[in-house]
Amino acid sequence: MNTLNCRGCLIDVRTAVIMGIINVNNDSFYMKSRHDTHASILASAAKMLNEGATILDLGGVSTRPNASSISVQTELERVIPAIDHIKQSFPDSIISIDTFNPEVAANAIDVGASIINDITAGGTDDEMLHLAKEKNCTYIMMHMQGTPQTMQINPSYKDVVLEILDFFIEKVGRAKAIGLHDLVIDPGFGFGKTIAHNYQLLNGLNVFNILDKPLLAGISRKGMLWKPLNSSPEEVLPASIAANLVALQKGAKILRVHDVEATMQLLKTFELLQQNNVK
Repeated sequence: MNTLNCRGCLIDVRTAVIMGIINVNNDSFYMKSRHDTHASILASAAKMLNEGATILDLGGVSTRPNASSISVQTELERVIPAIDHIKQSFPDSIISIDTFNPEVAANAIDVGASIINDITAGGTDDEMLHLAKEKNCTYIMMHMQGTPQTMQINPSYKDVVLEILDFFIEKVGRAKAIGLHDLVIDPGFGFGKTIAHNYQLLNGLNVFNILDKPLLAGISRKGMLWKPLNSSPEEVLPASIAANLVALQKGAKILRVHDVEATMQLLKTFELLQQNNVK
């Protein structure tokens, strides 16, 4: 649990790290995360790496509620050149491909990605799990009830924390059965959950430590923050920091965020709070 092997590059997760979000599309819910030119993508990557991001997470498909579907070819045309350009400019960068399509993931790995971030947690056929094992990638498995097009139509749970824990017990078991051990657990804030479900999940996040796998918290600027405040994604950086602090206290080891510099301040302050010899 202390390290993740990303195609031979090890990430130490004894202390939390930051994953910076780079959306290579024009539809993601937070407008400032959208990038549609190579110059913009490279500038965002450079900024995030300079500010302290350990991982860059690139996605060509918007997975916000009611997002439109795109073809595999369009997704490939968006993310493959982007990853290639980043790796040429920043050879040591660790790139995660945010996709649920094995063809896209395989092509992304070929040009330099070393983490697969899959919102379907392998889907029904586990093809993505086998790909991660074959390519020696770290695999992020996320929980989602429904699909991006249906997930916010009356999501329902008897106990959101325990049901998602059961989901991951099964998924981790299936991964281990094929020899895939470099796994990250993402409970999927906002993916088929009401606002109340999201806060129950955040309060109970420590339960997932029983899985003995690093936890990823993807809370940044999401509706669970801005909707109760009658605000917008653009206005809730303080709320994002507050929620990520709770996630850290509950054991999160990867914070997936839009705002790397501000979150790095949070991480450094949190680390100071954990030390007994602060003067």
